[in-house]
Amino acid sequence: MKRQSDKYIITKEMDWEELGGGVSRKMLGFDNQIMMVLVKFEEGAVGSPHSHFHTQATYCASGKFEFEIDGVKQEVSAGDGVYIEPNLVHSALCLEAGTLIDTFSPVREDFLDGSGVSYFGKK
Repeated sequence: MKRQSDKYIITKEMDWEELGGGVSRKMLGFDNQIMMVLVKFEEGAVGSPHSHFHTQATYCASGKFEFEIDGVKQEVSAGDGVYIEPNLVHSALCLEAGTLIDTFSPVREDFLDGSGVSYFGKK
């Protein structure tokens, strides 16, 4: 398994990895310590409630989403950010089609081996 990304990631040269349920992604960069992922959501797509030991910071690049973190809901739209502490249950509902930039520390091994896609779907 590759342990770090290329130095330059040119997204227009990449295919979207289809995760199902109206969600797809492109890996923007990673090594053992950090991972950045571009995630595209169709309206109504859901990131079902889940938790992980990684710290997560998310930037809403476009669209509108309803996040729920540790039982607290908040709408976010383009330009907003979300911080998720390790092990907190969180989810997202896409209210208007858009993209998120997710950053994780450490790297999401489950994304690299393909097992970290089971929490996406359509409402």
